Amino acid sequence: EGEAVAAAEQAAVRKRARRGTLSRGVIVRAAVALADREGLAHLSMRALAKELGVEAMSLYHHVPNKDDVLDGMVDHVFAEIHLPVVDGADWRGELRRRCVSGREAVLRHPWAVGLMDSRPNAGTETLLHHDAVVGCLRQAGFAWPMVSHAMVLLDAHLYGFMVQELSLPAVDSEELGELAMQMLDAPSVALPHLAAFTSEHILRPGYRFGDEFEIGLDLLLDAIEDRLGADG
Repeated sequence: EGEAVAAAEQAAVRKRARRGTLSRGVIVRAAVALADREGLAHLSMRALAKELGVEAMSLYHHVPNKDDVLDGMVDHVFAEIHLPVVDGADWRGELRRRCVSGREAVLRHPWAVGLMDSRPNAGTETLLHHDAVVGCLRQAGFAWPMVSHAMVLLDAHLYGFMVQELSLPAVDSEELGELAMQMLDAPSVALPHLAAFTSEHILRPGYRFGDEFEIGLDLLLDAIEDRLGADG
């Protein structure tokens, strides 16, 4: 079903391009779809033109270069992340929702984790997002230094966790158990603590690495909340 939806979207984009309605937005959406399907390494202006069913030179009437496309792609992902409500909202709930939706967005667009917050020309959605995070923390009463600390901690958790999660092999629980046992059998030294952790926690029914994200997020938010009213 997902492949059918993607194919339909690609056909619609190509149809708009053929009708002469090519625009930066259409190009960016096509680039996102291509990177989602093939990976960022396969994204080039020539591949993007093929995706759209147009000549490569026609793209340059709407975007100056590939870097501009990448900037737009990052902005596209930020637009999918919950924008925290600043005035009169529960700051903790808003930032929690922002981080959870951020993880969901990166799972949809795995290529994005290495690009977010690294583009020199941030787009409107990216800037609005960061402005809302700052505003949410400031309205809650945090001093400027603690606003900075909280932003760094939350982003480190989000992006760092996603690097780990996306690098893990895609295996089911049975395959995970086999993989863990292979790792423990390989060393020539005793690993009693790691073996106990694996057998008594990792291999228990229902364990999913992804569930660690929200647990860690709540621990971080607890620590941040404890600093509310501090001087930073």
